[in-house]
Amino acid sequence: MTETINQKLIKDDLYQAVNGTWLKTAQIPADKSSTGGFADLAENIEKLLMKDFDRLAQNPQEITDPYLLEFIKFYRLAHDFAKRDAVGFKAARHYLETVAQIKDLTDWEQKLAALTLSGYPSPIPLYVEPDMKNTSRYALTAGVPNLILPDKTYYTDDNPAAQALLQVYTKMLEKLFKLAGYSAEFTQKTIAQTLAFDKTLVPHVKDSTELADYVKSYNKYSFADFVKSSDHFDIQHFVTELLDAQPDQVIVTQPKYYAALNSLVTPETFANMRGWMLAKSLLAVSPYLSDQARIISGEYSRAISGSKEPMNPQKSAYYLAINQFDQIVGLYYAHKYFGEQAKNDVTQMVHKMVTVYKKRLQQNKWLSQPTREKAVVKLEKLGIQVGYPDKLEEIYKKFKVTSDSLFNNSVNFDKIYLKDHYSRWNKEVDREKWEMSADTVNAYYNPSYNIIVFPAAILQAPFYSLKQSSSENYGGIGAVIAHEISHAFDNNGAHFDELGNLNNWWTKEDRAHFEKLAQKMIAEFDGLQTAAGKVNGKLVVSENIADAGGLSCALEAAKGEKNVSLKAFFINWARVWCLKSSLERQKLLLNIDVHAPHELRANLQPQNLTDFYTTFNIQQGDKMYLPPDKRVNIW
Repeated sequence: MTETINQKLIKDDLYQAVNGTWLKTAQIPADKSSTGGFADLAENIEKLLMKDFDRLAQNPQEITDPYLLEFIKFYRLAHDFAKRDAVGFKAARHYLETVAQIKDLTDWEQKLAALTLSGYPSPIPLYVEPDMKNTSRYALTAGVPNLILPDKTYYTDDNPAAQALLQVYTKMLEKLFKLAGYSAEFTQKTIAQTLAFDKTLVPHVKDSTELADYVKSYNKYSFADFVKSSDHFDIQHFVTELLDAQPDQVIVTQPKYYAALNSLVTPETFANMRGWMLAKSLLAVSPYLSDQARIISGEYSRAISGSKEPMNPQKSAYYLAINQFDQIVGLYYAHKYFGEQAKNDVTQMVHKMVTVYKKRLQQNKWLSQPTREKAVVKLEKLGIQVGYPDKLEEIYKKFKVTSDSLFNNSVNFDKIYLKDHYSRWNKEVDREKWEMSADTVNAYYNPSYNIIVFPAAILQAPFYSLKQSSSENYGGIGAVIAHEISHAFDNNGAHFDELGNLNNWWTKEDRAHFEKLAQKMIAEFDGLQTAAGKVNGKLVVSENIADAGGLSCALEAAKGEKNVSLKAFFINWARVWCLKSSLERQKLLLNIDVHAPHELRANLQPQNLTDFYTTFNIQQGDKMYLPPDKRVNIW
């Protein structure tokens, strides 16, 4: 993507000055909800890997990696739509009937562990993750089921989108149940049960703003107290069978939901719950069956996102296959397309950024010395991973593709994965485990591991390139690197210590001052008007703190390089956020995404920095001018 930069417009709108020409003519692909920025990089990788895998599927004898060969076998199964169309719902009929034939709550209770290990939906979803207060061990965690609508806030009477979306959802299920061979009477009854059960969950779950404060998801229950959540089914038997052991504690993410569980899952509500389980199971299996089922099952998600058309069969098969073998695909991409020179260069940038951050912490004026020293310790203990993992996870070595249907292979892999997942309970945490594959255009900070990770796929232009100037690279990947470091000190990450444990290392006074600064960041964004509606400052505060810290530290690093160009720095910052999205997607993200809209990320963070004003001669009266007392600087 190239652009003509309107230098005069920078004083009024940096984002439009850099990206406006492109935005006027850019077309969103019919099968997607956005284009530009991250989306374009992901699409380029998609085209690159599809071409490679199509060739390997025709020439499997060229493959020397046995695990890549298993992926290609699965890739070929996913692309065999003649076979998938011929088999249709026959492949999944038994899977669906397993739910439909559950007689009552007692019958469900007896089968619950087996259902969970086979990936069926559940009103008590349990999973294993590091204990936030002892991140050396995996703990059992109790989550909550997903609602049908994107967020709890959609269920209010004044939300105009809710009824329209539920109609799309209903029509989609009607088509799928018919395609699966169920009667019209059974279908209508099951859909009514599904919607009724979903509605009972709504009052007891958190909305996206509440979920963004993820420290509050840590609520430790003794196992004896947790099993008291229901008088109607034996939770103790379920958990003991699932783990093949009895835990002494359970981490509950949403206590309000489990306080209501005894009224949500009862003999009287069972029929509705079974219908809900069946409808969710039907939607889960459909993408693996015929192409018609795949297209129908995406109608609801397309309505939410604003995508105009479904993906073509080949592309959908590609995504289905790489999602099952993501780490194998990531290693293939990294080894073939990501060079050591780039990895070493970016790793050096990360270390430079850590050095800048350390200096800023040591010179910080509002932190007391004890808190400042502990912040530096946390930074010094920060783990850094760039490019790709050193080895393939053992679980992928267990995936063996058979000549059976695509669906049955996928179910078998899910069982292998889930058995391995629950077997991790109470074992030592694998801190080297990557949560993203190397072909993912993204980056992350994990507070429980105190680690930052930069997959190979994001390390390309405009974020990073050996052909770009250092100023451009610092405005791109440099700001991303420092953004992820800043998450260690945002309103959530600041609760975790250098080992990743939930542990208050702040003085009371420092914490209170930090909260005031975070409130200023909330106020800076709250209520800002976009084409899709108003921004919820509280929802996006953690990412905005990370953006502010990231851009500020990257700027300092850029200024330390030879031939620095702050114009190039700020222009590339705006360039990386260039994105054109459907209005539907914009509305969805305003409700559920912890990131601010991309155009606001591009514009508001530079307005907090003095160098932005001097670089472009921004004066009072210019639209990009923000009075000094309104500027927010935390890190």
